[in-house]
Amino acid sequence: MKQSDDNHIIPMTSFSAGKGREVRPDVYYYTNQIVNVIFIGHPNEGKWILIDAGMPKSGAAIIAAAEERFGKGTKPIAILLTHGHFDHVGSIVHLLEEWKDVPVYAHVEEFPFLTGELAYPEPDPGVEGGGLLAKISSIYPHEPIDIQEVLMLLPADGSVPDLPGWQWVHTPGHSPGHVSFFRESDRTLIAGDAFVTVQQDSFYKVLIQKEEVHGPPPYLTTDWRLARESVRRLNMLQPQLAITGHGTHMEDGELLSGLHKLAVEFDSVALPKYGKYVQEGDHEGSNSSIH
Repeated sequence: MKQSDDNHIIPMTSFSAGKGREVRPDVYYYTNQIVNVIFIGHPNEGKWILIDAGMPKSGAAIIAAAEERFGKGTKPIAILLTHGHFDHVGSIVHLLEEWKDVPVYAHVEEFPFLTGELAYPEPDPGVEGGGLLAKISSIYPHEPIDIQEVLMLLPADGSVPDLPGWQWVHTPGHSPGHVSFFRESDRTLIAGDAFVTVQQDSFYKVLIQKEEVHGPPPYLTTDWRLARESVRRLNMLQPQLAITGHGTHMEDGELLSGLHKLAVEFDSVALPKYGKYVQEGDHEGSNSSIH
């Protein structure tokens, strides 16, 4: 296994950094600098699953958060990836070296970036609406990691291994194989970066983690037509609670109204006016498809 060649500490933080929140009896998330990692499982039952693997060089902090939640020496029965961008797999090799024989599940279209085969497109520092986080994005790692020896496909039927009642939903746009996870029984959504709950183009709002529904981080989103479709797909699920990759969780009316507005007004509130990955046909009416 190999972390990316350009993996390095990114000097970012927020007021939520290092904090954990239980939002359901079996759903807990921990903010690692500015990104959320999610723990699914009841603390007293011993079996749990990790969703995403945080920022670079943060393995020890994630392990400490897991042990605080589930007990000393604990390890997950599986790791699920929403996608493979640097802030979601930045510590995965460290974790896999500590937690032996843990399988990692991802969408097939994300595999090239997780097997050392293909680098992600470089971030776009000049994208409209990207703010400070875009301007410094040239320092973000984008080279592939290689975890192919433990990598497994998410089941084609949409089920989630070891998580009965959950389904995975293909939500591309931010990355080709981006997925979200949804539990219909209590309408809990883990959205990854299909949308976020903090305004990424405002460093101040990222710092204080002000709750607002926004489109995917623009400096790493490469297909805006698919990103729009993914937001609309998630809006149709009518989630009652959402944990996104960035920002604090949101619930009920505020979440539903914010997600509805994003779905309906995506072109005016999320689609950048210009940027490296903004194409002439990205506005409403262009042909696109989700598989």
